[in-house]
Amino acid sequence: MAGFWGRRKREQEELNTQDADLARRAQQALVAADERIRLTTDELAFADAELGPGPTKELREALESVRTHLQEAFHLHQLNHDEIPDTREELRTRNARIVQLCEWAEDLLDDRTEALAAPIERARRAPEIIAKVRADAARLRLRLPDARSTVERLAVRYSPHALSQIDANPAEAEQLLGFAEHSAGVAERRREAGQREQANMALEASTESVRRAETLLDAVETFEVEALRAESTLAAIVEDSRGDIVVALKEPHSPAVQAAIEELQAALAALPAAGVNTDPFEQLSRLREANAGLDAAIAAARERAARPIPPLEHVRHAIDDADRQLAVSRDVIAGHRGWIGADARTRFAEAERVRLDLDRYLGASAAAVTVIDEDHREQAFAMARRAAFLASEALQLAQRDIDAARPQPDQWGGPGYGQQGWGGGRRSGGSDLMGGILGGLVIGSILDGFID
Repeated sequence: MAGFWGRRKREQEELNTQDADLARRAQQALVAADERIRLTTDELAFADAELGPGPTKELREALESVRTHLQEAFHLHQLNHDEIPDTREELRTRNARIVQLCEWAEDLLDDRTEALAAPIERARRAPEIIAKVRADAARLRLRLPDARSTVERLAVRYSPHALSQIDANPAEAEQLLGFAEHSAGVAERRREAGQREQANMALEASTESVRRAETLLDAVETFEVEALRAESTLAAIVEDSRGDIVVALKEPHSPAVQAAIEELQAALAALPAAGVNTDPFEQLSRLREANAGLDAAIAAARERAARPIPPLEHVRHAIDDADRQLAVSRDVIAGHRGWIGADARTRFAEAERVRLDLDRYLGASAAAVTVIDEDHREQAFAMARRAAFLASEALQLAQRDIDAARPQPDQWGGPGYGQQGWGGGRRSGGSDLMGGILGGLVIGSILDGFID
């Protein structure tokens, strides 16, 4: 008994310690959240001065929401220390709620202030960014003559379609640089006038314009390099494609291989003569696609040649055998519904499903199809054999269920009707009939294997 009371005392002491720790955490969280509100209020004022009221809207709304919910936390703390006595459960619930509210408030303010950190830093560095925008614009303007001469030089070698990606880049870059310099001036004037939000918008527009102008000028130089590389690759692929055609003519013949050869020959014939302005990227893409199609057709032809294709007669015979076995199984199960178990029904349902899948695979009733192309024969043959096998299993399981459900001789106190004792004759009934059916199916399967 002393051990029981000692254990209860230890448990109570642990609970008191936990409650005291929770109360201390609640007080500390409340003080920290209140201080965070004061600091965030100062940060909001600074952000308004740097960015304007628009970008700081979310922080302002978050601060108002935190103030509202923190009033609840202060009210709960006041209830914990008023003159009305409270139970341990009430104190524990209030302190947990105070901690929850304070943690939520700090998380929300952290999220909103972090979102403004980058814009505030950019606003503080506005004079430095404006100077950099002007320096970058001046540097990029020096590249404009080279870009124009590069486009003119490429126009002699490549078609207008190929140059449509970059022919307008120098002019667009010059316009963007002019806009960037103008936006930098607007940002500087708006900042001096105290219109920080408009100044920051103009500053962002100027930096983005410089970035886009540099990208356009880089694209001109990159195009020249990539075009030369495409021409070099095109020559190698042309030689490789001609060799692939020679090899393909020696491979096993199939309609897919012949169509791929014709497609590749057409792509080679479409190549322009020397001295004609071309689009190397378009020609390279077409040759690659035709070459890949020929490789895939050859691989499929080789795989088909390595795997014998069942003759159409064998496929038709397998479909007929599956239909026969399904018909027999269907009649036996339908004639003994009360005796057939779940296993036989499951096998039969699966056999019917496979047979229906075969019809969908061929696109018509398999029993009525007279022509099956070589690409579908192997799969159709396998599906028909699968349906026949499942139907045979269903028939065997059905026979087992029927034999198990039929009354045994000792259940009638003597030999059954039609057995010894009633005229001395042997029983002739459903078992002999099912044996004949199963025997016929076995013989049919043997003949199928012999024919295959």
